[in-house]
Amino acid sequence: MTSKERLLTALNKEKPDRLPVTVHQWQAYHLDKYMGRISDLEACKKIGFDAQIQYFEDMAQFWVTNADLEKFNTKFWRDIPKMVSTVPESREVHHTVETPEGNLTYKTAGDRTTTWITEYLIKHDEDIELIKKYMPVPKLSLQPVAEKYDEVGDDGILRGFVWGDQAGCWQHAACLYDVSELILSTYDKPGWVHELLQILLDKKMKFIESMKGAKFDLIETGGGAASSTLVSPDLHQEFCLPYDKQMHAALHDLGFAITYHTCGGTRGIEEMIVENGCDASETLAPPSVGGNSEPWEFAEIVNNRIAMIGGVDQFNVVTDGDQELIRSTVHKLFKTVGKKGGYICSLSDHFFETPVEKLHWYADAAHECLY
Repeated sequence: MTSKERLLTALNKEKPDRLPVTVHQWQAYHLDKYMGRISDLEACKKIGFDAQIQYFEDMAQFWVTNADLEKFNTKFWRDIPKMVSTVPESREVHHTVETPEGNLTYKTAGDRTTTWITEYLIKHDEDIELIKKYMPVPKLSLQPVAEKYDEVGDDGILRGFVWGDQAGCWQHAACLYDVSELILSTYDKPGWVHELLQILLDKKMKFIESMKGAKFDLIETGGGAASSTLVSPDLHQEFCLPYDKQMHAALHDLGFAITYHTCGGTRGIEEMIVENGCDASETLAPPSVGGNSEPWEFAEIVNNRIAMIGGVDQFNVVTDGDQELIRSTVHKLFKTVGKKGGYICSLSDHFFETPVEKLHWYADAAHECLY
């Protein structure tokens, strides 16, 4: 089988020739520092991974370094950044968003590995009206997607996204409003929270319309803010599930397969992940890296009703572990999570200081796992 065939077979809940092995996303930091600045696709081929290549388009997401904000500004929504620090180890940007009915502000900071929010856009309940009226929704550019799909070819699959700072509505809201305050608001003013989520859903549905005809093998939705290590199953059921289901139905209508991303815990929300209509669940983070159940416990509950991606602790096992620990971890996941097929062995999330030799050990271990 080719890598594409192998990954697609697993996503179809079937058994490929051997255990597919990959990484969630290959960060530029690791490619630059350890891989000689080659591309993520070249790195996957070099190590022996079945490539999952994430197509990202600059759409003014807060985490895009040097985003072309002017490209997405309108006369009603102008995001004006002030570069407080451009030092790679301590970037800081202050944003003012101008609208006809008042200004909004937010701030971000970052280093060479990631970007985070230091001040949230929503500070008053009425701010969501400005988002509703004026926040623009870009359209996906189909031609670059087609070109990237052809470039990946048989070496793997091309993954896409739904517009927003995060793909899921709840998760996007947590990038606009402090998540602790958001959780408290579900008790103090649940109607306001649902109004915000509906605003974001409406915008995401508009973006999904522009995805028609895009050559993606898999679309990622969700995000860590909906995991059960952050919100209770009851909150997930009320504030995540209804919006996820609508978005997934729209994506399925366009023929896309969907992976639902919950970096964090899944204990207590397993049935909701199945119910939301996704085709696969990731990242199966074990307790050693912040999850709240073992990957095989999740697999036992979902029982091949959806495919599964992830399960490998990228820090304690691959970055810090020896060859035997890496090999035994992969083989255990193959025998438990992957015993019925429908499983893609992957690092649970981003990795940064992982020695290249250990990535080879990880890939080699999966290559030994034959169906």
